[in-house]
Amino acid sequence: MDLKEADIPGIDVDRHWYYISKARTMVALLGSIPVESVLDIGAGSGYFTRYLVERGLAKTGICLDNRYAAEGVLDGSPAIQTVRSIDSITQDLVLMMDVIEHTDDDVAFLSSYAEMMPEKCRLLITVPAFLLLWSGHDEFLEHRRRYTMSTIETAVRASGLSVIKSRYFFGLLFPIAAALRIFGNIVKTIGLVEPRSAMRPAGVLSNDLLIGLHDMERRFILPCNRLAGLSVFCLAERT
Repeated sequence: MDLKEADIPGIDVDRHWYYISKARTMVALLGSIPVESVLDIGAGSGYFTRYLVERGLAKTGICLDNRYAAEGVLDGSPAIQTVRSIDSITQDLVLMMDVIEHTDDDVAFLSSYAEMMPEKCRLLITVPAFLLLWSGHDEFLEHRRRYTMSTIETAVRASGLSVIKSRYFFGLLFPIAAALRIFGNIVKTIGLVEPRSAMRPAGVLSNDLLIGLHDMERRFILPCNRLAGLSVFCLAERT
């Protein structure tokens, strides 16, 4: 979770449909290969590493973010450490969850970590999809770009990594989101909209419905979704 969104009133990251659905999709794409340790780059609140460790899907985790006020233990979890910088990578899984869209040079950023990754280390990346969906949300979070599956795979390969698979997710929300963001951008051109996060609290019923909807998407659509979605997931490997 981006630290800029951590203090939005009413957002409980452990219960919110967006983060639960994203974390479950992360696990689905990682598959059954066991994970010893995770390095979470640009980890923010550390939600995704905590999700893996607390469920026994990884033994330990390192959350890396230069915005941390201090280094130490994440939220009292001794298995997860927070750091502001690293000199090497020994973990067998690296996460970059909505990170590289913030960088000026995504290939250079990826390459700087790919060079440190041990052989067979996997990297899971998520990025926002399609420039068509650009909105005040991207400006609030200081994004530099949005991606297609093709552009993220090109960046990953240019960094020296091999792509295992890529998929779009949140595809069932794509038509609604596209319509709302196109309308929002029209309104914005006349100065009526300020950059702000699109993250909102959800009522219990709507939250549960959205979790169920994306459970269904993950089961039936994710395995073949190379068409459209709000996010791109890309799983790569150091060979």
